[in-house]
Amino acid sequence: MKKIFFIVLSALAFNCFVPSAKVTAQTLPVGSNVLDDYYRREQLLGKVDSTVSFTIRPLFPVASLKIKDVFDPDSSLKADHWVQSGPISFAKGLGVFQILPLSWQQQYNSDHPYGWNDGAMIPAKGYQTMVSGGFFAKIGPLSVQLRPEFVYAANPAFNGFASGHTGQDLVNYYAYHNLIDWPERYGNSPYSKAFWGQSSIRLTVGPVSAGLSNENIWWGPGIHNALVLSNNAPGFKHFTLNTVRPIKTYIGSFEGQFIAGRLDASNFTPLEVTALPDGTNLFVPKRNDWRYFTGININYHPKWVPGLTLGYTRTFDAYHNDVHGFSSYFPFFTAYEKVISGVNGDPFPRDQVTSFYSRWLFTKAQAEVYFEYGLNDNSYNYNDFLGSPDHSRAYLFGFRKMLLLPGKNDQHVLFSAEITQLSQTIDRIVRDASGWYIHSTVRQGQTNQGQILGAGTGSGGNLQSMDVSWVSGLKKLGIGLERYEHNVDFYRTAFPDINGNSRKWVDFAFALNGEWNYKNLIFNAKFQEIKSLNYEWILKDYDPGKYYIPHNDVFNFHGELGVTFRF
Repeated sequence: MKKIFFIVLSALAFNCFVPSAKVTAQTLPVGSNVLDDYYRREQLLGKVDSTVSFTIRPLFPVASLKIKDVFDPDSSLKADHWVQSGPISFAKGLGVFQILPLSWQQQYNSDHPYGWNDGAMIPAKGYQTMVSGGFFAKIGPLSVQLRPEFVYAANPAFNGFASGHTGQDLVNYYAYHNLIDWPERYGNSPYSKAFWGQSSIRLTVGPVSAGLSNENIWWGPGIHNALVLSNNAPGFKHFTLNTVRPIKTYIGSFEGQFIAGRLDASNFTPLEVTALPDGTNLFVPKRNDWRYFTGININYHPKWVPGLTLGYTRTFDAYHNDVHGFSSYFPFFTAYEKVISGVNGDPFPRDQVTSFYSRWLFTKAQAEVYFEYGLNDNSYNYNDFLGSPDHSRAYLFGFRKMLLLPGKNDQHVLFSAEITQLSQTIDRIVRDASGWYIHSTVRQGQTNQGQILGAGTGSGGNLQSMDVSWVSGLKKLGIGLERYEHNVDFYRTAFPDINGNSRKWVDFAFALNGEWNYKNLIFNAKFQEIKSLNYEWILKDYDPGKYYIPHNDVFNFHGELGVTFRF
């Protein structure tokens, strides 16, 4: 691992002095409607450099994909528009200015919260909206991107966990959720908040950029989920040192990112109910200190295997007041084996996550396969790991395939599927690894402002999804199917009496999706019907002798509607 790290640093140092007139630090924010997935589809068609991994985002399309206008990749807007758009040069070409798209996104849940990967939006019932916009300016190596976000959610009450459970069930719930900042509801009134959003200030030289940012980050090859970092939570303030395009060397190309940032608490309790009727407190207050979060993501594209990307990530999460000294702020060479680094594996309370990933692009077949395998607990030694490699593991894998429609050179059918598995294996019986993203001493867990940094399906959540879509350029129409198991690890500990009868809370969802561009506008829509079986594990008319529990299904409608105006 150290050799790979030093190879990358050497490549960075060499390439920093290679001039590049086209390099700019303008990013495509993670989760940008329509555009975010468009570039990845174009790569399947062989129209984008195959060494760009799409495993470290936000992307820098001008630098890595040779796109002149990030928000008009197919030049359709330049040919047909109401308002002339695109970057404006000044200072004899040394400077660039662009008004960023104005985006208005709306979301609605009819019965209870559903949905993820929506950034600063919160899990909530009812209506919710987010507005964002701003500008990008660059002169020489210095660039500023200001794109704040404002969120409003009606946030009405709904039937949550406390509405259908006993006092002992509430005790069990808090025993698990006291170890993570993951509120069921964000207070008991409408929610509104402004964020820095997708804003940054950077210095970019050659293929390397460094600066301060609040942008969402996505690490790994997943599309519906990511094990370590995604846009499920609001962006957080961080320092970043990253590549803006693949760095080519004799043995292949490299991409990488180092971040060090601040994570904040939501200041909401897990449930609105915090005590039993007899006065027994359920909620244990968490430590009042922001958390220092640092991580590294490095990937390698072998010269001899076209389309293949191999990657590695490692992150650390600790209370800021506990972090002292260089090795604490930059802990990436900390030994994995607890026998070396100490029985607890850490000199002070901190949470570690590691993942390995791969993505293999087949441009001739217009397809890709990808995989990510992560660990949230260190093994005692290598023998321990070899004897139980699935201890504390999580994984995701998926594939995509484009098929050309007969007689239609610009139209395809896109097939995709992805599986995310976060619940523990049978190894938990021998040694419990606890749930992903939760921690016994850093009790906010891997979250920012109450939302999980990684997979939006949450701790112990498993997801199987499949999509079929018609695509033509920026346009896309399709259907999607999902099966979502909620927090299996909590369920197994809280309801052992029904474990053998598989009374899990499982959602089955069917969705219609659409994306369309017209002149300066980009529209996105999603209409999803969800049937929740054993919702919140509230078991009405429970009979252990029967598989089906009547009167215990909940129907929910999840809708998304957005419009983006490109200047």
